[in-house]
Amino acid sequence: MTPLGRLIAAQIRLSGPMPLDEYMQLCLLHPEHGYYATRDPFGAQGDFTTAPEISQMFGEMIGLALAQAWLDQGAPTPFTLAEIGPGRGTLMADILRTIRVVPGMLDAAQVTLIEASAHLRRVQREKLGDIAHLDSAAQLPRQPLFLVANEFFDALPINQFQRVSDGWAKRMVTLDDQGRLALALGPAVPGPDAPLGQIRETCPAAIPAAQEVARRIAEHGGCAIVIDYGNWAGHGDTFQALRAHKPEDPLENPGEADLTAHVDFQPLAMAAIAAGAQASRMVTQGEWLARLGIAARAERLTQAGDAGAGAALHRLTAPEEMGHLFKVLAFWASRAPVPPGFEPLEPYAHDA
Repeated sequence: MTPLGRLIAAQIRLSGPMPLDEYMQLCLLHPEHGYYATRDPFGAQGDFTTAPEISQMFGEMIGLALAQAWLDQGAPTPFTLAEIGPGRGTLMADILRTIRVVPGMLDAAQVTLIEASAHLRRVQREKLGDIAHLDSAAQLPRQPLFLVANEFFDALPINQFQRVSDGWAKRMVTLDDQGRLALALGPAVPGPDAPLGQIRETCPAAIPAAQEVARRIAEHGGCAIVIDYGNWAGHGDTFQALRAHKPEDPLENPGEADLTAHVDFQPLAMAAIAAGAQASRMVTQGEWLARLGIAARAERLTQAGDAGAGAALHRLTAPEEMGHLFKVLAFWASRAPVPPGFEPLEPYAHDA
């Protein structure tokens, strides 16, 4: 058992079974043994590779989309240019390089990163220089906000509930007869009817984060682009661990594997609307990037001698790669034009 696993086991022996969201929080952000506190998880030498690490084209498309939204809203000055969950800072670096061609935008931008990991903050400063860091979206300035969240919501801790004969039981982390971490069910509570054994997931931190972002946008203008793997109003067990680019049991190596769950985009959109912003229909990453012109950009890069542009385009947009697994959602100010590549959720039904 890992050092963090031993600490968790001791806590369970003392206090009883642990909720899944508490387990995830400890595994990812424990100050001494947490996954993000102890390593750089990105790239070939890490545990997973994100879209910004695959190609500069990903950040360029996002930068251009944010730039068009900024121009469409009257080029407000100053404004907050933010990323939540910025990894190594690669995506923000590509965005900043891209918006340099937009007169006045870079000068007006107050770049802000929302990052909980002290280790990753150091990595981001090495790439981007002396940059402003916040602990949460609640600390964002009250001014126009143009924000991107790429693979942020999937890492927020979740809870799971399983349908049993007399209601819904919360799944908990406990210890089996051999002292190993295992999943168990808590007491059942009433809830909507569903097939026995069905699992539904909730993410307690997702709605407040989405509302904080959307509230800034509703009150002061701006746009947010959310990119992650997940679906609309989905259900089932999506709790997973990735280590050295391979899946493993999420209870096997606490603190040494990345823990994530698929994002449910419907409550994020509803939270944005409740906060006074507009929300888009969910679109696949492949379709959204195609609408923004990524194929033409890949062709230009290929002609300029970038031999990997075609392969990167395929990986980012092909249905069998990241193109369909990853989805994109936008929030924007209520009286502003729809951001590039999106369609408004209304007049479509919320459950479409």
